[in-house]
Amino acid sequence: MAKPYDVVIVGGGVIGCSILYQLSKRGKKGLLIEKEQLASRASKAAAGMLGVHTELNGGSPLYRLAQKSRNMYPALAQELKELTGMDIEYMENGMIKLARTEKEAQTLVSVASKMDQDEGVEWLSSPKLSTFEPYLSKQATGGLFIPRDGNVSAAKLTKALGHASVRLGADIKEYTEVHDFIVEGSRIVGVQTSIGPYHASEIIVAGGAWSQSLLERVGLTLHSFPVKGECFSVKYSRKLVERTIFTEGCYIVPKVGGRFLIGATEHAHTFDETISVSGMMSLMQKATDILPDLIHADWERAWSGIRPQTKGGLPVIGRSESFEGLSIATGHYRNGILLAPITGVMMADLMEGKENPLLHSHMGS
Repeated sequence: MAKPYDVVIVGGGVIGCSILYQLSKRGKKGLLIEKEQLASRASKAAAGMLGVHTELNGGSPLYRLAQKSRNMYPALAQELKELTGMDIEYMENGMIKLARTEKEAQTLVSVASKMDQDEGVEWLSSPKLSTFEPYLSKQATGGLFIPRDGNVSAAKLTKALGHASVRLGADIKEYTEVHDFIVEGSRIVGVQTSIGPYHASEIIVAGGAWSQSLLERVGLTLHSFPVKGECFSVKYSRKLVERTIFTEGCYIVPKVGGRFLIGATEHAHTFDETISVSGMMSLMQKATDILPDLIHADWERAWSGIRPQTKGGLPVIGRSESFEGLSIATGHYRNGILLAPITGVMMADLMEGKENPLLHSHMGS
């Protein structure tokens, strides 16, 4: 029998690695199992936006969670740099949510009135928007400036969390597939993998869009589905925008080295990662409508990722009601990078038998 662990985590994306890191900081002996490499799927494809206000507002049950998670990033970036020497490219560059019509402008102004004062959110009229970001299309009616939002390199974040965990005593097994759970009565006591069994006091499934197929082995249904998102990146000699630009259907994220990351399409209920010409054309049109000078940029590459979405729209974070020793952390959809730090903390609290006040029943599927 393989040596027992305190916790075995299935899935080497940003959520699994964040949980492993938080557990390792608390002295727990953890094992993370990934069927490919760390950050090989959605966490590699993500734009890395830390946008509390891209989809959420004060009325969303995720709002406080997202806010708290984003605010953890400055300290987390420093911790990971000290432990691993890796730079996750954290930037608090702010975000502008563009309004293209008067109706959109009214909606954003209304949303801004409900945000916390300490977020420093400011409505930018069209002339002021041009002062902030002079290369943006003059067709925009205005924009909501959110100074505290930012972005990171999603892949570098995921790998840094994994490497830091190993430094703290965790084990990671890449290119290892979990075939099934080891069940004793009503308790999950381990996993059966392509290289043998591993036992632990607790098993956490954090396999993103692939969590559903694994949990079905023991008759559990998550009510989740995959959503493909296509993105592309370009390079430009000038810094066309300082801040992340967000509209419905398109975002432009400035990265280090003169790169701009543009995303993302949405194709639900598919694991097919093929990149479509129609998807790229649609994104290019939207991006150049927002930032016309992008038409002169140098093409870099295109890719896609499969994101996990639940029917209820909220992530599943907590213990299984069907089996002891089994917990689930998935369904973060487009907010996986944003919610990774707080998800790691909440799951570590759960493993220690602590009731995290942020872990409420509304977090279920």
